[in-house]
Amino acid sequence: MLRLEARAEPSKVLSLASPLIALALTAVLAAGLFLLLGKDPVRGLAIFFVEPLNGVRAMSEVGLKATPLILCALGLAVCYRSNVWNIGAEGQLLLGAITAGGMALWLGGLGITAGRGTFAPLVLLAGVLGGMLWAGITALLRDRFNASEILVSLMLVYVAQQLVNYLVFGPWKDPQGFNFPQTPTFVPSTWLPPLWAGTRLHMGALVVPVMVLVAWAFLFRSWRGFQLQVGGLAPAAARYAGFSARSALWLALMVSGGLAGLAGAMEVAGPLRQLTPHISTGIGFTAIIVCFVGRLHPVGIVFSGILLSMMLIGGELGQSRLGLPNALTGVFQGLLLFLLLACDTLISYRVRWGKT
Repeated sequence: MLRLEARAEPSKVLSLASPLIALALTAVLAAGLFLLLGKDPVRGLAIFFVEPLNGVRAMSEVGLKATPLILCALGLAVCYRSNVWNIGAEGQLLLGAITAGGMALWLGGLGITAGRGTFAPLVLLAGVLGGMLWAGITALLRDRFNASEILVSLMLVYVAQQLVNYLVFGPWKDPQGFNFPQTPTFVPSTWLPPLWAGTRLHMGALVVPVMVLVAWAFLFRSWRGFQLQVGGLAPAAARYAGFSARSALWLALMVSGGLAGLAGAMEVAGPLRQLTPHISTGIGFTAIIVCFVGRLHPVGIVFSGILLSMMLIGGELGQSRLGLPNALTGVFQGLLLFLLLACDTLISYRVRWGKT
């Protein structure tokens, strides 16, 4: 019988290197998958891990995709360190996109003449409030009725998607959009200006390093962050110390929802500039992988966000250049997370054979 036995002292070096080991193993398995599909493994790996960084324009696309991933993952890290299992960042992102889009449409209807990006802060603020509102539903049901935040937050994702569909197929549909399900294009005063001319990377990317620094300071240099982490690691000790589990629940979900809503607002005010049924391609769910690959640490999340963005772009390039299936990107993401968890388990435990 196989059993796991805890190691007396897990290796700190291996613990730090675990994400790199998991990435290397993922690359090896990816090469095997390319061979099974009849593709050149060297060419396939290059498309996923080299081509996305080939030039300024390519790197700007990586930054564009990494921005919402990192923002969502930062909020999720606060939740998971607090033992609050928010799975619904995708829904909170969609609500942020809805409220930000509504603000942009309203401002456009006022007919105010202003320069590009003048009202972008109002649009982003609306997105933050929308994400917090959606996360607040989960917090309320958990607080008042002890409902599982995992199930509630996950089910609200599908409600949020249906709200988006209702708006773009119904009251917000562009009457001049040739019957496509989309809103009118937002006025330029609500757009996020580009960071570099000729690229889609917008000024909202500058918010990411600020949020990373704020999240790090909050988690590791503030009393409130210490309370949240104690509550996540040792709930009994937190209760004994008088830390409120209720306030931790609300604070963690509000932070997470606000950051996810900000990510959604940046998507509609940045590259899209309108609401469509396909605002997100699973950003909120991918952010969960980013969060764990980044070790629930703000700095680690930056690197894992860039890595997952490269995988997403590599998947798109693989479809057009090698004829690879669309699902391959999700397979690689799942492999990376599975191998990371396996490495962590084997670093902390040794496999024994024999009777218990």
